[in-house]
Amino acid sequence: MTRRPVVTIDGPAGSGKSTTARLVARRLGYVYLDTGAMYRAMALKALELGLDLDNAEGLGEMADGTDLKVGADPGGTRIVLDGRDVTGLLRGPDVTRAASPVSAAKGVRVRMVEIQREIGRGGGIVAEGRDMGSVVFPDAEVKIYLEADVKSRASRRQRDLLAAGVATDVAKVEEDLTARDRRDSSREHSPLCVPPGAVVVDTTRLTIDQQVERVLEVVREKTRGGGGAASL
Repeated sequence: MTRRPVVTIDGPAGSGKSTTARLVARRLGYVYLDTGAMYRAMALKALELGLDLDNAEGLGEMADGTDLKVGADPGGTRIVLDGRDVTGLLRGPDVTRAASPVSAAKGVRVRMVEIQREIGRGGGIVAEGRDMGSVVFPDAEVKIYLEADVKSRASRRQRDLLAAGVATDVAKVEEDLTARDRRDSSREHSPLCVPPGAVVVDTTRLTIDQQVERVLEVVREKTRGGGGAASL
């Protein structure tokens, strides 16, 4: 049987990666891997332990001593942290703010990449994050990079937070996203970037359904033998 491809979807926070990747995986019948949830689990543990989020060495030691299990399927990603299902605890504002500095720690990233590559070894996976096509799966058959202007991303993120019962001002969300973009793009290990050979899709004026269709078009083109970088 022919090995199914690995599809990576990278991009900044609020660009629609998670929803798009989940729906694309469902349409293809592939495994959906929300790698951001893995880093959020590490952030949750760091907060619960009261660790210094600027202490990269300490965060790396924490990651090495962590039992993290990922239940990945087309419907979503379930995270079990040290024997405890923490999936429902990963979207709060404190965890969201802590995720970026925790994910910048080299030791944390090394441990997470090991787990992610093991999940993707057999192909048939849609993996979304910030370094999927550049670092984790550099040989992925299909690479997508979603981008959108920060105002559009802030509005989306605010709606997501409101849906989760977290009231926040859109200006504050935009400020947080801008700061996170700066941290993620300038960090020493696995910075956010457009992966070589990726197709760039600007989602600023696209609905989620349109984003999903664009990505599926790219998957079809690439798996028919097309190649090279492009923009849609």
